[in-house]
Amino acid sequence: MESKYNLKSPAVKRLMKEAAELREPTEHYHAQPLEDNLFEWHFSVRGPPDSDFDGGVYHGRIVLPPEYPMKPPSIILLTANGRFEVGKKICLSISGHHPETWQPSWSIRTALIAIIGFMPTKGEGAIGSLDYTPEERRALAKKSQDFCCEVCGCTMKSALLALSPNSTPRPEDHEAKELAQQISFKAEASLSSKAGQSSGAESQAASNSQEGDSPSDSQASVGPPQTPEIEEESSPASGEEVPVSTLVPPVAPSNSSSRSLSPRQRRAQQQGQEQPPRRPAFPAFPAAPQAPADGSHTGSVVLIVLLTLALTALIFRRVYLANDYKFDYEL
Repeated sequence: MESKYNLKSPAVKRLMKEAAELREPTEHYHAQPLEDNLFEWHFSVRGPPDSDFDGGVYHGRIVLPPEYPMKPPSIILLTANGRFEVGKKICLSISGHHPETWQPSWSIRTALIAIIGFMPTKGEGAIGSLDYTPEERRALAKKSQDFCCEVCGCTMKSALLALSPNSTPRPEDHEAKELAQQISFKAEASLSSKAGQSSGAESQAASNSQEGDSPSDSQASVGPPQTPEIEEESSPASGEEVPVSTLVPPVAPSNSSSRSLSPRQRRAQQQGQEQPPRRPAFPAFPAAPQAPADGSHTGSVVLIVLLTLALTALIFRRVYLANDYKFDYEL
């Protein structure tokens, strides 16, 4: 098998080294490459104790890319277990579905211990995950002892060493277990960060809706800043009225500060600063409401006609009285 590959390749060197380290099976895991393919490994792992998988031994495949260890492997389970689908690439932070979380310092031993640690966790709809009932998983754990791989010829009854109460873990197992715990923690942290992002998006949407309900506040905050002179002229103190002589026509806002005021505006501004605002002697009365335009025109015409008739009658009466007085005088 060594003659088929370039022994100077980093991936080949790394895989041959890991194959030598994992040659002997342990009580919890074992993995070796196929005889004709260094980039496809078959593994066996024991179910974690005190869980629904206790007593089961599960078999699977690890397919490594040519860029290994720079890219993560793909993990496929071949034994029914109730946690991962059979014959499908599972979605874990150590698998090919998440290359952004993979680290080159991780190894196949780390992946095997991480698989054991991930088995009791919830699937939560991940790719290749299952959520069987505890009874179904226990039944599958007992049934897994009878599995035999047709490719590598491995049987689950003899794939791993028998459990012994006085067994001591190896130093490399302890190191791999610590790495596997970090992998598990990163997976939980990524889920919590996604949940925080979704809640932050909801809160932002709620704040946007509140801002939409109060447009006056948003306009006040977005509007351009005013100069102190304009604020003093247009925003007097509450409850006070500025005399008419101190009012200054509003000046259009301009970016250039070199624009000067007219002499009248400067005098009005100086008077407003020197003298405190006084209340007017008499309150201003509201303007009388005007009649609608349609009726006012008709009423004016009628009034003019009536006045004309009255004036004509007075003229005729005056002429009549004058003639009558002249006739009596002649008699």
